[in-house]
Amino acid sequence: MLPASAQSPPAAAAATGEILPVSEVRAGMKGYAYTIFAGDQVEKFDLEVIGVLPNFLGPRQAIILVQLLGAKVEHTGVVAGMSGSPVYLEGKLAGALSLKLGIFTKEAIAGVTPIEDVLQAPVSLPGAQQAAQSAASAVLPETFSARSGLPAASALERIETPLVFSGFQQSTLREFAPQLAGYGFVAVQGGTAEPRADDAQLHPGEMAGMVLVQGDASINSACTVTAVRGDQVFLCGHPFLGMGTLSLPMARSRVVTTLASSLASTKIVNVGGPIGTITADHLTAVVGKLGPPPAMIPLDLAVVWGGAEKQFHFEVAHLQKLTPMLVAISTLNGLTQNPLYGEGNTLQVTGEVRVKGHASLRIENTYAPGDSGNPDGMSVALGILGTVSRLFSNTYEEPAIERISLRVESAAGNHSYRIEGAWLDTAEVAPGGTVRVRVLLRPYRGEPQMKELTLRVPEQAARGKTLRVLVSDAEGLNRAARGFFPGGAGAEGGLEPFIALLNRERRNDRVYAGLFLPAPTLILADKEMPNVPLSQLNVLDGKSAPGPAQILRESLAGEDAVALGGPVGGAVSLTLVVR
Repeated sequence: MLPASAQSPPAAAAATGEILPVSEVRAGMKGYAYTIFAGDQVEKFDLEVIGVLPNFLGPRQAIILVQLLGAKVEHTGVVAGMSGSPVYLEGKLAGALSLKLGIFTKEAIAGVTPIEDVLQAPVSLPGAQQAAQSAASAVLPETFSARSGLPAASALERIETPLVFSGFQQSTLREFAPQLAGYGFVAVQGGTAEPRADDAQLHPGEMAGMVLVQGDASINSACTVTAVRGDQVFLCGHPFLGMGTLSLPMARSRVVTTLASSLASTKIVNVGGPIGTITADHLTAVVGKLGPPPAMIPLDLAVVWGGAEKQFHFEVAHLQKLTPMLVAISTLNGLTQNPLYGEGNTLQVTGEVRVKGHASLRIENTYAPGDSGNPDGMSVALGILGTVSRLFSNTYEEPAIERISLRVESAAGNHSYRIEGAWLDTAEVAPGGTVRVRVLLRPYRGEPQMKELTLRVPEQAARGKTLRVLVSDAEGLNRAARGFFPGGAGAEGGLEPFIALLNRERRNDRVYAGLFLPAPTLILADKEMPNVPLSQLNVLDGKSAPGPAQILRESLAGEDAVALGGPVGGAVSLTLVVR
C-alpha cells in the first residue's frame, strides 16, 4: 500500500467526486495534477491554465492548454506514460493530461482532455454493435499535429504510450521499430513485478495498462489513472489505438524511475499483476473494469537444432490490428534469443492456427539465410505475420483463434535452390499420355542437381493443340493457377472455405511442374472451374458474381512436385503439342 502521506491527497480529492466543467475553465486558473515519477509515490505538481481550445479534437471536443510548473516537471517536461494524470482546478477534477506541445521545447506545456469527455467515454457496447464500432474505429492513430496543421515542433500531439517489453532484446525491437512508431508507441525495456494483494486498489495518479503479450516474455502498455468510479477505471485521457469496444487484460504498472530526455522523457515501469479487463478504447479515454482478466491466445513455439529442443510459451491479445504483429515479434524473440539459434541456417517452419468451429490453418514454409542484414529469423517472423494477417482480414467473420503452435527446425547452411533450366523428354504427346520433365537446379553452394517430374495429359485434350508446361516455384504456380488472387481474396461460403483455400497453397521448398491447357478457367471466390465453355462465360458476362471473379486464359490440368528441403526460386515455361 502507498504510505498515507502519498495516498491521502489524490484519494481525498477523488473522494469529493466534484468535477469542473470545461465551460468554467478560465485562463490564469491555478491547479495541480498527480502522477508517479518513481516507486509507489504519487506526487503532486502544479500547473496553470493558458487557455481553452474549443473543437480541437472534433466537434464539441475541447482541450485545456496548461503549463506545468515546478522543478521536477520543468526538468522532465511532459513524460511518456504521464497521459491520464488527473488535473484539478479549484480543488475539482477538471480533466486528464493527454497532449504535449512540440519537441525540444523550453517550457512544459500540455493539453488536458476535459473530465466530462473522459467520463462520458462508453464503457462498453452491446454485442451487436461491437463489430461495427471496432471496424469503424480500428484505424492507425493520427497525430494531433495532422489535425492542427501546425509544424511538428509546435504542434499538440498525444503523449506517447510506453510499450513495455520484458524479456525482449533491443535487436528484436529494432526490427519492428517502424511498425511500433506507426502506432504511436514508445518502445521501452522493462520488467515484471510479482503480483501484490493491493494491485487492484487503484487511485488517481497511479498507473495501469493493457496486457498485449504475457508468458516467457511480455508486452504491456502503461498509462496513468484519471479516475475510478466503482469498478470502472478511466485511463490515458486519449485513445490507445481507438479500437472502440474490446477485451484486453488490464494490469497494474509500477514505476521504477522517470528518464528525463530533451527528446522524449519516459517512465521506466515494471508490470504488476492482472486486475481486470480493458473494455473500451475511445477518443477521450481508455476504460477498464476491475475483476478477472479475459482469456488470451496461447502461442507455443518449439525451436529445434541438432537434436536439442527448446520450448517457449506466450499468450497474445486478440486484436485484429495488433495480433499478427504481436505473434510475429514474439516468434522472432523466442527464436533468436535462445542458445539453439544461429545465423546462416535454413529454417523450416511447421505449425497450425486452431480456429474455433473451423479447420486449422496449416503453416509450412522454409526460409534460407539472406544477405539483407536482417536476422535470418526475421523472414520467419514476417511469414507468420502474413499468415495470421490473412486469417484476420477475411471478410466473413472474426476468427476465434484457440491456439497457435509453431515448430522451427534449423539446418546448418543455406539450402536454397534456383531453377536454371528444364526440358521435356518429348515435344509431342498423345491424349492420355505422360511426359517427363527434367529440371536443373542449382543450390546455393555445390554441384547442380537434376530432378525429374511426371505430367499426364488429359484424355480430353484436343489433338493439334499446344499445351504449356510451367516449371516453377510455389509462388509462380500459385499465381498462374489462381490469377490475381493467389491464396484467395475471398471465399464463397464463409471462413471454412477460405481456410481450405489457404491450406491448398503450395509450399516453397518444392519444385513444381504444372500442365496448362489453352482453355479458360473461371476463378469464382474459392472455386476453380477449368475448361469453362464459352457459352457459360457469356452468360456470366455482365452479371454480378457472388464473390471475387476472374477469367484466366489457361486451365491447370495437372501438376507434380519434388521436395528439396529448402526454398526454391525461378520459373521456366515450355510447350508441348498434342498429336
